[in-house]
Amino acid sequence: MSDPMPVLMPALPAPLGLAGLAVLLALLSGLGALPAGRWPWLLRGFSLPLLGLAGLVALGAGLGALGTGQAETATLPLGLPWLPWQLRLDALSGWFLLIIGLVTAAVGLYGPAYVRSLERGQGSLATLGVCSGLFVAGMLLVVLAADAFLFMIAWELMSLSSYFLVAFQHEQAASRRAAFLYLLMAHIGGLAILLGFGVLSAFGGGFAFTAMGGADLSPTWATIAFGLAFVGFGMKAGLVPLHAWLPESHPAAPSHISALMSAVMLKVAVYGFVRVVFDLIGTPHWPWGVVLIIIGGGAAVLGALYALVQTDLKRLLAYSSVENLGVIFLGLGLALLFLSADLPVLGALALVAALYHALNHALFKGLLFLGTGAILHSTHERDLEQMGGLLRRMPWTGLFFLIGVLSIAGLPPFNGFASEWLLFQAALQSWQLESGVLRSLVPIAAAALALTAALVAVTFVKVFGIAFLGQARSRHVRRARRAPLGMRAALGLLAVLCIAFGVLPSVVLGLLDQVTLLLLGVRLPQATAHGWLWLTPVSPDTASYSAPLVVLLLLGIAGLTLVLFKSLLNPPGARQRQRRCDPWDCGFAAPTPAMQASAGGFVQPLRRVFAPTFMLTELLLIRDDGSHRWLVRVADRAWGWLYLPVVRLLEQVARRVVRLQSGNVRVYLGWTLATLVVLLWIIT
Repeated sequence: MSDPMPVLMPALPAPLGLAGLAVLLALLSGLGALPAGRWPWLLRGFSLPLLGLAGLVALGAGLGALGTGQAETATLPLGLPWLPWQLRLDALSGWFLLIIGLVTAAVGLYGPAYVRSLERGQGSLATLGVCSGLFVAGMLLVVLAADAFLFMIAWELMSLSSYFLVAFQHEQAASRRAAFLYLLMAHIGGLAILLGFGVLSAFGGGFAFTAMGGADLSPTWATIAFGLAFVGFGMKAGLVPLHAWLPESHPAAPSHISALMSAVMLKVAVYGFVRVVFDLIGTPHWPWGVVLIIIGGGAAVLGALYALVQTDLKRLLAYSSVENLGVIFLGLGLALLFLSADLPVLGALALVAALYHALNHALFKGLLFLGTGAILHSTHERDLEQMGGLLRRMPWTGLFFLIGVLSIAGLPPFNGFASEWLLFQAALQSWQLESGVLRSLVPIAAAALALTAALVAVTFVKVFGIAFLGQARSRHVRRARRAPLGMRAALGLLAVLCIAFGVLPSVVLGLLDQVTLLLLGVRLPQATAHGWLWLTPVSPDTASYSAPLVVLLLLGIAGLTLVLFKSLLNPPGARQRQRRCDPWDCGFAAPTPAMQASAGGFVQPLRRVFAPTFMLTELLLIRDDGSHRWLVRVADRAWGWLYLPVVRLLEQVARRVVRLQSGNVRVYLGWTLATLVVLLWIIT
């Protein structure tokens, strides 16, 4: 990996200068929120808009890096005397700056109206503003860091600041528990990443990424470094079975922070993994790809299943993030598999599909989390069983939420379809692998991906149908009002981007060519060979897709349907308009909200089919007025299989260790003497 000569601050070259400015703006937004506890308007009128501006500047820096394709470096006069902080902005960093910038800009537009409702709570607005700025600054520095020292400092800054954001409503026990679990697992993952950097620096002779990238690793040590990176970054990304923190922390945080955590922070973990495995470690080995395909495919299916049975909307979206990160890592596994088989073009295709899906997930998951926040702001409700009829009361929010639902369900011409289609095209090329076992594994993974897509479609049909259609099921929902203008504008921005990145995938692939050229040394020459109208990832004879033509076809069908519908209601020779009235209901009583399909009932058949996957508790609740309610509680089996046994083991060890504290001075002196004897034996 060749780099130009570094320069000293403040002579930062553009677009690296823009990236540095984005970091400074994020830090200033946090600094400006310090007096927000006394003057809340500072958070709304200064801090959050400045955070949105930092996102726009980061977006410009990312586009500049992707446009030029040149790596730029700088050395900061900070850090240790022998280890100054080093920055690097290349195409890979630029792609993730693009992701961070888009979502942060939307959050900066959305936040001022949303935090107004938090001013009456017990949470500290100063903590919210300061930690939000530090959180975004930490994520920006992670993707800009060019040495392990700065990377780990930025990583810890990102983790610690987000811990305080998860614990924002600290008066609630659930928030404190979720924050502690998140912090614990974040530090375990950080330790694994640190050990992985230790392996690379030991062989590379330095902590700079340039030195690590030149390390000559044996297959054993390369696999150890890969395993440590996978555990560390996979834990932050929420891969099964390391995902336990994710469905706990996302519902606890404020909605715009949940959007940043799910849409952006998880992608920063993807960046770290791609940087270490594809850039620093070097030659990939096929078992790495097998591990990623199995765990990524399993995470995708299990995440979709657990999202399917949730009724808490934010918890459902959190499990959906587990599913989407599984899809991304499945694509990275395919890339490693093809690269190890000396098929660089197919490896580039799988890598492009994974990175494209990372962008798409950031857009539609950010949209859905912000849409959920708008619902929560207007109704103070996030339980699907209490919603209904919101489309009449919040039409714009419903429209934008529907676009997010169609995008995450992977329907053309929205962006979710484009990246998943590319991933399927990469999987269908598995016949070029020499190993028969691997040729059989990849189609199984593709089948799991198809099952995941079907489950996701059912899940979000349930979400939109139960929340926005039918009748309101609670008083809060019946009194819902439209979301404020700023919140609707942010939702509209992300909705437009979901459509744009789905209709123009060739533009996205043109940007990603710079990333594959940097990491793999190849492009996708056939992908845009026929212009922006057609996408041909392998070759025109193999598969092609034209999103603009799909849009024209859908618009034509919609227009024709509307004309036929109007002609049937009002025939050309009719003398008067048809009278509109309620349909004949056979004399039955008027429908009530209780007669509607519930969120649990909608997925009950699938819940029965996949019952062994869940830990189900079903209860019949009889109220004082004689009414009945059937309660279904779904617990994650990962707790029973992995986490609870570890907790019990730690408790047993703690009970034995506590015996050392007997309160007897002679026992303490004996332990001291034994320690001295052991140390003397080791030294001599």
